[in-house]
Amino acid sequence: MKLQVEPDHYFNKTYDSKERFISYWHQIDEIIKLTPQKVLEIGIGNGFVSTYLKKRGINITTLDIDKKLNPDVTGSVLRIPFTDNYFDVVDCYELLEHLPFENFHKALSEIFRVSESYAVLSLPDASSVYRVYIHFPKVGVFKKLIPLPWLKRPIHNFDGEHYWEIGKAGYPLSRIINNIQKSGFKIEENYRVFEHPYHRFFILKKKY
Repeated sequence: MKLQVEPDHYFNKTYDSKERFISYWHQIDEIIKLTPQKVLEIGIGNGFVSTYLKKRGINITTLDIDKKLNPDVTGSVLRIPFTDNYFDVVDCYELLEHLPFENFHKALSEIFRVSESYAVLSLPDASSVYRVYIHFPKVGVFKKLIPLPWLKRPIHNFDGEHYWEIGKAGYPLSRIINNIQKSGFKIEENYRVFEHPYHRFFILKKKY
């Protein structure tokens, strides 16, 4: 893997939008719900998620190819420098699309190898949706994402960072799910963040 951005990419108003912080909440919540003893975070980004989880008392190790981001371990998702089944949970958020798609299965296989039980992923989903939000006083809130049918899927052009995105031509959700299942994981949950539908989460359980 080659470095695509400098460390200051993760520390500016454009990157850290309100929607991204909502995605951070989901990243944190999904880990906490699994009550892990040891967690591996692949791709440290700005360090927000791992720093918060450490403050919550979770034993989390960070891995990144960019040593300037000060990860606990410098290394690649294509060759994770840990033994089999070492972590209870492995999380990898908005990273795998930075690899050419032919490396997707290899990365998933490495995540599967070092995970004892679970993995939590998020990937960009470019599919268009309507967002329906209705607040019923004294009753509650109704929220729903309604997918829009594609007349023609857009072609993804490498932008210096993303090699592919779900929903673009050649990368339907079914293809992503098929690759995940072939790696040995069972998909326990698969959803898009209502406030930030560009981020699709996958909660994966290791099959034996």
